[in-house]
Amino acid sequence: MRAAWYSHNGEAKDVIVVGEMPTPEPGPGEVRVRLHTSGVNPSDVKSRRARPLTDPRIVPHSDGAGVIDAVGAGVAASRVGERVWIWNGQWARPLGTASEWMVLPSAQAVWLPDGTDFAAGACLGIPALTALQAVRLAGDLKDKTVLVTGASSAVGHYITQLVTQAGGRVIGTVGSPVKASHAQAAGMQEAIFYKTEPVAERVKALTNGQGVSVIIDMDFSSTAQLVASGALKAHGTVVCYGSNAPEVPVNFRALLFGSITLKFFLVYDLTPEDRAWGLARLTELLQTGQLQHSIGPRFALAQMVQAHEAVEGGQALGNVVVDLL
Repeated sequence: MRAAWYSHNGEAKDVIVVGEMPTPEPGPGEVRVRLHTSGVNPSDVKSRRARPLTDPRIVPHSDGAGVIDAVGAGVAASRVGERVWIWNGQWARPLGTASEWMVLPSAQAVWLPDGTDFAAGACLGIPALTALQAVRLAGDLKDKTVLVTGASSAVGHYITQLVTQAGGRVIGTVGSPVKASHAQAAGMQEAIFYKTEPVAERVKALTNGQGVSVIIDMDFSSTAQLVASGALKAHGTVVCYGSNAPEVPVNFRALLFGSITLKFFLVYDLTPEDRAWGLARLTELLQTGQLQHSIGPRFALAQMVQAHEAVEGGQALGNVVVDLL
């Protein structure tokens, strides 16, 4: 089979190789998926650049979608031919979805409803599940104002939809008018252009000085000081799923005297209960057509370098998808 891989960290153009690998066979409890699409996420390119390699060859990407074409012992033969999407494809394992075939535990290949195409299926494992868990941790959002940082991002686009569906009002930070329009199509009501506007002051102006009830945050390193600046009202909540820096100073007095709740989570490491809830809820949303999927640039397997560079460039609207069939 054809696949993309790297054997050491570095820039995409320097380390990514596209070539032939043996086609895998499923073991006990596993399924083999003929992949149609592979989703490229920021975590995939960060891993390629800096995460120490655990194996001589890493086939990247955790997200993807395709059709089961073989099963191992203990898996129902009826799964052969099933359309599926994949979660944690390359989490704690070397072989991800940037290949024509992959094998993985049966539970990690989830039924994909007929009304959802394979490109959308490549957006679910990280972007959609992250959004679902973030909004779940935020609690009851009816009639509450929520600041969504990076509202036009792959995750933020889903979060904005889910908050709106829950009856909340979304203020979003975005980088350009084009990205603002993208987020507004998902339900964002007010945009803050974080590159040119003081975010905390704009939040206070849009909330009559009160601040928002919840911040759902993609980069704690740049958002931590918003609490001290009054962007979050007392007894508010910050739900965070990422940071561009590993060490982030916080204003303890502001957190303490504001009775602020901080909630962090890693989508790769959800509890079994949270994972089961997220999968069931996502299946329901897909079956009822309640989610907009934003597909951005698409690349062939031979263009894997360009796909990674598109994610790193930060200008792509929608999920970057690699077509494998």
